[in-house]
Amino acid sequence: MPEQVITSFLDTDMYKLTMHAAVFLNFPDAKVTYKYTNRSSQLSFNEAAIEWLKNQLNLLSNIRFTTDEIAYLKREIPYLPKEYIDFISNSDFKLKPDEHITFNTESFAQNGETRYNIDLLISGLWTDTILYEIPLLALVSEAYFKFVDTDWDYENQVEKAKQKALDLMENGLKFSEFGTRRRRSYHTQQLVLQGIMDAVATNEDKYKDILLGTSNVLFAKNFNIKPIGTVAHEWIMGIAALTDDYINANKNSMKYWVDTFGSENAGLALTDTFGTDDFLKSFLPPYSDYYIGVRQDSGDPAKYTEKIAHHYHEVLKLPKFSKVLCYSDSLNVEKAITYGKVAKENGMIATFGIGTNFTNDFQLKSDNNIKSEPLNIVIKLLNVNGNHAIKISDNLGKNMGDPSIVKRVKEELGYVERKWSGDNEAHRWSA
Repeated sequence: MPEQVITSFLDTDMYKLTMHAAVFLNFPDAKVTYKYTNRSSQLSFNEAAIEWLKNQLNLLSNIRFTTDEIAYLKREIPYLPKEYIDFISNSDFKLKPDEHITFNTESFAQNGETRYNIDLLISGLWTDTILYEIPLLALVSEAYFKFVDTDWDYENQVEKAKQKALDLMENGLKFSEFGTRRRRSYHTQQLVLQGIMDAVATNEDKYKDILLGTSNVLFAKNFNIKPIGTVAHEWIMGIAALTDDYINANKNSMKYWVDTFGSENAGLALTDTFGTDDFLKSFLPPYSDYYIGVRQDSGDPAKYTEKIAHHYHEVLKLPKFSKVLCYSDSLNVEKAITYGKVAKENGMIATFGIGTNFTNDFQLKSDNNIKSEPLNIVIKLLNVNGNHAIKISDNLGKNMGDPSIVKRVKEELGYVERKWSGDNEAHRWSA
């Protein structure tokens, strides 16, 4: 039996826990199906990867919240409702992958070898299944780089992460590490966090406020930094699918969130589930006051910045540098520096969530000039209570869901298609 990689419920993005709490309190009877998608479909799996992955999925049933972890959540995320804390503290609370996960493969011949594409569905109550996404994505990525692309090693990962962090800090760019879902391995993320902390240690007085934290709750706990995160597309997609009310989906999702956690804990609003233009129609007082800012996750970042700044400063008449814009779409240090300047020019406070460029940035061991390309994999809601769930982002390549529903909703919302030079999902980090 292989060693278990995911051993804690905290080894996930923080917003999965906050969303889990919100689902538990507001939609305890909702039934959902999630679907795995490999956007980099040219990258497939071998038999060893498939078998290892199946074993790791089964081992998820061993995980329980520990007393120490519950105490940590109460301390670090104090707005998690007591009813939720009681729910996850129960010793019976666990994942049941044999009940919830349907794992199939499609085999084909490639260069004389048998290769596989993965067909993975997660089905059950929303409260029972919401915590699978991040561990499953991390495990799929680790399986690929453990057994398929093995032409790499860990050499200089700490130093590389440290240098990136120093470059960000020297430019005064506040950032968080967001790399769990597409990390090369658990060990990689551990090395990356060590490198980031080494960078902070070079001048703690100067840099301690620039590192905002990490989205991974377990590593936040282990490295004594803040867990960071608010909400994902799933929340807005789920509420829209439940109600079939796409006109009010953004407003409804914000209301449920604020009612669950309090207006002072609204955090960052995610704008692009059904296109940012539609979101801004609902992003008015009191919600525009509650939320400290917005998160950019698709489309042209420069144009997005101008649009958000116009909304805050011209439509809402808020003073410049009073709201945050968090960039989180396929970032690296160079992009962050560029977007930081754009944000400053437009009167926005810039922060950055950098994921894959931290936790899956490797070169081939055999040729250091060639990048070992990360997988671009996602797990998204497919349906809720039998209703199709869709996403219509600011990137054509990130749109997903039943084509007829997508078409209908685009017409309802007056959605305008736009392309931009960074819209390449098959080769997201090598474009």
